[in-house]
Amino acid sequence: MSRPRHDSRRLGVSIPMAAAPAAAPTHAPVSSSSACRAGIFSSGTSFPNFRSAAASVPGWRRREPYPAVSVVVGSAQSAPGAVAVDTEVDTLLDSVKWDNKGLAVAIAQNVDTGAILMQGFANKEALAKTISTRKATFFSRSRSSLWTKGETSMNFINVHDIFLDCDRDSIIYLGKPDGPTCHTGAETCYYTSVYDALQSSKPNEGRQVMTTLYSLEDTISRRQEEIVTEGGGKPSWTKKLLLDNQLLCSKIREEAGELIQTLLENEDQSRAASEMADLLYHAMVLLRVKDVKMEEVLEVLRKRFSQSGIEEKASRNKS
Repeated sequence: MSRPRHDSRRLGVSIPMAAAPAAAPTHAPVSSSSACRAGIFSSGTSFPNFRSAAASVPGWRRREPYPAVSVVVGSAQSAPGAVAVDTEVDTLLDSVKWDNKGLAVAIAQNVDTGAILMQGFANKEALAKTISTRKATFFSRSRSSLWTKGETSMNFINVHDIFLDCDRDSIIYLGKPDGPTCHTGAETCYYTSVYDALQSSKPNEGRQVMTTLYSLEDTISRRQEEIVTEGGGKPSWTKKLLLDNQLLCSKIREEAGELIQTLLENEDQSRAASEMADLLYHAMVLLRVKDVKMEEVLEVLRKRFSQSGIEEKASRNKS
C-alpha cells in the first residue's frame, strides 16, 4: 500500500557525522551486542564460575553479588600477593594480558547513551577495586598510584558491568556518571572532532562522540535554540512541530498508525524500519518540548530489565 511519506530526511533535520576519537582503542562507542566481546561474565569464557562475580545492582540485570574483594594498593608492578582477592576474582585478574608495566587500557562508557566518557589505565589492584566498589578506578602513571574517578570532584562513574575485549588486553567500565567526566566540565573527554580540527574549527566542549540517536536529539535541540535566538531563522519542519503542539500530536498519531499498518498489512522490514524512524523522530520532538532527554528514557528502560512487565505496570497503577 502506497502512503505519503514524511521521513526524517525530508523534515529539515540534518544529522552531522560524529567523528571517532583519535585513540585507537576508542574509535567508536562499544556495542553491548558485540560478538567478539569476551567479557568477565560471558558464558563462553573458560572460567565457568565467573557468573558469581557479577554485580547485584538495583534495576540492573539479576546476578549474584560480587565475591568479597579486599584490595592492597600497590604500584603498577605489584609484588605477588599484593592483591588479596577471592580465588575466582584472582583467576580473572590473572587472565588479563597486562603489559610489561602491569597495565591495560581501561575505557569508561555511559551505560545508557553508549558515549565513551574517558580512557585511562588499570592494573590488577585498580580492576579489583572497581569490581569490589563498583566505582571506576584507574592507575595513575604519573603518580604511580590508584585513583578513583570522582574522588575529588565527586563525579563518580558508577559501574554496572565490566567487560574484557576478545584479546583480554583492554577493559570497559560500563557505568553511569554522577556528573561531567572531563576535568574541563564537559560530559565526556571526547569532544574534539578530527575533521573539524582539519578545517581549523575550534574544539566544542558541548559536543560529544554521539551515536545517531543523540545526533538527532542534538539537532532537534539546536532547532529549538534557533527559534529563541533567531526568531525562527531558516524554516524547517522540526521548528514547525516545536511551535505547534496540535500538529506535533497529530503527526505522532499518524506515524504510530502507519507503523501498525506495516504489521497488519504484512509490509516488508524496510518499510517497518522507515515508519519506526518517522515515529521516533516525531516522539523525540515531543520529548524536546517536554524537556526530557533520551538518556532519561533509556535509564527508565534499563531499570525495568530485571522486572516483569506485568509487575512494573501494576506498580505504576498503585503509584
